[in-house]
Amino acid sequence: MDYPSPNLSVDLVGTLLDLLAGTPVDLVAGTSVDLISISFSLGEVGRVSEVMAGGFISSAGNPMKEYPGRLTPFVLMACIVAAMGGLIFGYDIGISGGVTSMAPFLKKFFPSVYRKEEGDTSTNQYCKFDSQILTMFTSSLYLAALVASILASWITRKLGRKASMLAGGVVFLGGAAINGAAGNVAMLIVGRILLGIGIGFANQSVPLYLSEMAPYRYRGALNIGFQLSITIGILAANLVNYFTAKIEGGWGWRVSLAGAAVPALIITIGSLFLPNTPNSMIERNQAEKAREMLRRIRGTKDVNHEFNDLVAASEASRKVEHPWRNLLERKYRPHLTMAILIPFFQQLTGINVVMFYAPVLFQTIGFGSNASLMSAVITGLVNAAATIVSIYGSDKWGRRSLFLEGGAQMLISQIMVTILIALQFGLDGQATDIPQWYAILVVAFICLYVAAYAWSWGPLGWLVPSEIFPLEIRSAAQSINVSVNMLFTFAVAQVFLPMLCHLKFGLFVFFACFVVAMTIFVYFFVPETKNIPIEEMSRVWKQHWYWAKFIPDQDLNRSLEMANGAGKQPSTATAP
Repeated sequence: MDYPSPNLSVDLVGTLLDLLAGTPVDLVAGTSVDLISISFSLGEVGRVSEVMAGGFISSAGNPMKEYPGRLTPFVLMACIVAAMGGLIFGYDIGISGGVTSMAPFLKKFFPSVYRKEEGDTSTNQYCKFDSQILTMFTSSLYLAALVASILASWITRKLGRKASMLAGGVVFLGGAAINGAAGNVAMLIVGRILLGIGIGFANQSVPLYLSEMAPYRYRGALNIGFQLSITIGILAANLVNYFTAKIEGGWGWRVSLAGAAVPALIITIGSLFLPNTPNSMIERNQAEKAREMLRRIRGTKDVNHEFNDLVAASEASRKVEHPWRNLLERKYRPHLTMAILIPFFQQLTGINVVMFYAPVLFQTIGFGSNASLMSAVITGLVNAAATIVSIYGSDKWGRRSLFLEGGAQMLISQIMVTILIALQFGLDGQATDIPQWYAILVVAFICLYVAAYAWSWGPLGWLVPSEIFPLEIRSAAQSINVSVNMLFTFAVAQVFLPMLCHLKFGLFVFFACFVVAMTIFVYFFVPETKNIPIEEMSRVWKQHWYWAKFIPDQDLNRSLEMANGAGKQPSTATAP
């Protein structure tokens, strides 16, 4: 029997998300509305088959399983709180570039860069901020995050997802305090390392938590809350930088850096009140607690099929003694490929250098200090607003459609930015006055580029890997995903300013080439995963034109048993 709805507003949210995703919903007894199937029965066509290069074919005779349940206030609130873990990553991305464009900060910690900036206006604009110490300040965080995400894998598996979130928040809080009080470069680097450890823990655990808590019909929308929090963090940091740069006395940068304590407190306190996911409880021998939690988050007592599937997945997981070693097995080749290439391509879009070097980048192309910070605020607003599009579209249009459209739009925007910068500074990079209309045009195309990323590779780069891994390798594979992300974030951040100095406007051509490569990769090799329960993902791989040969039949049979509700019922259940 379903529990009665305690909150009409949440039911309306669920109904709206159903409509956006093309799912039929009951409005009055005996009637239903399906926005997609209103015209030409497109919803039915989509259910019969989806045939795209790199997609999968799902016949109506062998439908994907639908678990009962709805979007409850409890699970909605839990996902909102957990998604706030993205704030710490976003705030750091936004704050770093802002403080490195503040003269008092540069004068205190990086005097050589300060002298170059304040000196002769004929200095090559492309090389104006080239400093290995400055880039190490920015990028040291990501090496720490890389190592931390590997350690977080063990904690996430043994102690639960919320334990990793709590640890990440506490360590990030310490890093914020050290950076705000920094008196030398060494303190800055130590603070950055602590921030990186916090981000590594949060980025490893939050996407997993969201994917496991969310009803599968809303998994895309709720998981993208993590990316939305990242964009909100970036926007908040840009606004903080804009106002702290105006503080007289030159200590505004301390406020900016110490302000990281605010998102750290949010995720630290929030994680204390979060429930554990049913998957995590079963994994830690708390089967009956997991069943009760599943009933609570699904809003129905009829959870036997989903619960049995989770138990079956957990039993398969227990047989895997070395998940890191098992990742190298042939049957996990599709998963490992996605865990490596999706974050690799995500960083090679060049987005993070645009976001955390935005003020520096805008100053490089001729904006004043205040104008560059305001332009960064504008791109931050676009980033946050466009992410909402992905919440709307990921479960309606699918992951692949957003990937492909975003890639095409990013490519066009990068080409236009390349042309505009080349026409303004040429090869010698000599400073010239930039007309207002020209500056607006540059910002407009950068905003189009940011928007394309924000509704495609930004959120989907976290969503798709978190939903494709089977439980037995999920924690380890997610650590690989985060580690690769942090590794290439570090690499791109470390070489961006030297590359800008040497490649000049050709730097954007460099990133554009990777956008072409990643779009081709998605078209041929990334299957559609919308509306597929996590424990049935092996069926998606088995029906893919290329990946099918790696998936053994016994894995598909296990998935089919789950789809038919034949997951094993545990004979005993302990809840220590």
